[in-house]
Amino acid sequence: MTREYAMTGFTVREHRVEVPVDWSAPDRFGSIEVFARELVDPEKASDDLPLLLFLQGGPGGQGPRPLGGGWVAAALEKYRVILLDQRGTGRSSPVDGRVISRVDDPAGYLACFRGDAIVADAEHLRATVFGGRQWATLGQSYGGFLTLTYLSRHPEALTRCFVTGGLPPATVDAEAVYAATFPRQAARNRELARLHPADVPLLGAVADLLSDRPVTLPTGEPFTVERLQQLGQGLGMSTGIDEVHWLLDTALTPAGALSDAFLGSVVSATGFDSNPLYAVLQEVIYHQGHREPGWAAQRERDQWPTFDPDARPLQLTGETIFPWMYEQHAALRPFRAAAEALAARTEWPALYDLDRLAANEVPVAAVQYYDDPYVDLDLALATPVGNLDVWITNEHLHDGLRAAGDTILPRLFDLAAGKARVTGR
Repeated sequence: MTREYAMTGFTVREHRVEVPVDWSAPDRFGSIEVFARELVDPEKASDDLPLLLFLQGGPGGQGPRPLGGGWVAAALEKYRVILLDQRGTGRSSPVDGRVISRVDDPAGYLACFRGDAIVADAEHLRATVFGGRQWATLGQSYGGFLTLTYLSRHPEALTRCFVTGGLPPATVDAEAVYAATFPRQAARNRELARLHPADVPLLGAVADLLSDRPVTLPTGEPFTVERLQQLGQGLGMSTGIDEVHWLLDTALTPAGALSDAFLGSVVSATGFDSNPLYAVLQEVIYHQGHREPGWAAQRERDQWPTFDPDARPLQLTGETIFPWMYEQHAALRPFRAAAEALAARTEWPALYDLDRLAANEVPVAAVQYYDDPYVDLDLALATPVGNLDVWITNEHLHDGLRAAGDTILPRLFDLAAGKARVTGR
């Protein structure tokens, strides 16, 4: 099924394909729909342009809804751009609490939404909609994880790969990931205190109010100190520290109470209504082979008394999911039993073929960020990938592609083509 229409700066074609939920047992859960948008510069619509598949960050994030400019405009100079809504997101049979409540084996169902299945969906899209043509990939954040899964399974499908802030820590488990990223989040808290020192006692004052008596958010959910700490999820983004600062700017009324505007902003900044799979799959994307059961981020948090809700100065947590969230967040409550079952699971299929990656011949150009608290630089560089050029920089944070994609992407194009050299490595 295809539909076409024009927007400012590009023409859109919409594609839909049907895929099995479980590629290894197609009859197990039946089928779902996968949706993708194809963008092309109207002036080049009749040209035989190469294809670029964009692999969205996440997990559980829908493809971007472009408004023109930025990295999309840079990509459209060379490519037809394919924006995939990964399974369970956007218009690809989205999974929410109502959907999961109707599934007989919710944990088994959700285990089918990892990178291996997303790559299988992309391969089906490539074969059925694009006639099996090879394509390049651009992986942002988690999209870089998907890129290496793609290279592990179907390198013959790929002409070249571009990765922004997303070379995965493929050689370690989730526990090692959080052991490395908690110190980076602590550093981001120190940077918040350096740039906005008055925010430190203000955060403490808000936390004390939440500790003194129950507070309810406009959604009816409890507003706890733990949820206040979730405001740190965005500290790895280019504007994250300032966003926290401005949110706190009107946190208190003149009488010293929490303002309605602040409570509404907390809902928007910390909720999972639009992306519950981000929470449910957050640790699952790391699991391979045998692992000890349990919640990896919570296990690491327990080693950091400075991140305790009662500690002062209050520390804001990062890209981490904790068991309490399935009680306090209404959007996650239907997933609680499934999330617990996934955390208890001890055997997982492999996502990466390290030998195949080490022998890779597909050109890969990546940018990684020194101060990124989401994807640890040292762990990312430890993943063996042949024919890889990595540009390491402190000019950008995790959202470099969004914030400066029109400069980052052309440089990655040149790196992959051998027209530029890596500096800062």
